[in-house]
Amino acid sequence: MSGGGITEAGAAGRIRLRLYVAGTSPRSTRSIESVRRLCERRLGGACELEVVDIYQQAALAAADGVVAAPTLVRLSPLPARRIAGDLSDERRVLDGLALEGFGLEGLDVPPAASGADRRETMGGGGGER
Repeated sequence: MSGGGITEAGAAGRIRLRLYVAGTSPRSTRSIESVRRLCERRLGGACELEVVDIYQQAALAAADGVVAAPTLVRLSPLPARRIAGDLSDERRVLDGLALEGFGLEGLDVPPAASGADRRETMGGGGGER
């Protein structure tokens, strides 16, 4: 995994996320807005978000094993997790990045999605290329 000095606890215990997008397409813009909203509303500001354009930083995307956009990577706390495809479903993103046990117990997050939806989370979905 690449990244500047990633520690197991992150910066002061914060959740570190890296969002890979493909240029300034409408899908990229929607993904950025969805993840920022998730960070503000569901993660209580305990989130550090870095947005990376795979066209401008292809080496970083390759180092993180990203082959499709949008892809959201949880850098810390370790172990790293990733989810690709549609990032508008907050429950799907929280489940896919396994963020349930990181101080989110008191947040108003709807119940987990059905088994079919959860399988899609780990499959990656179709991304821009």
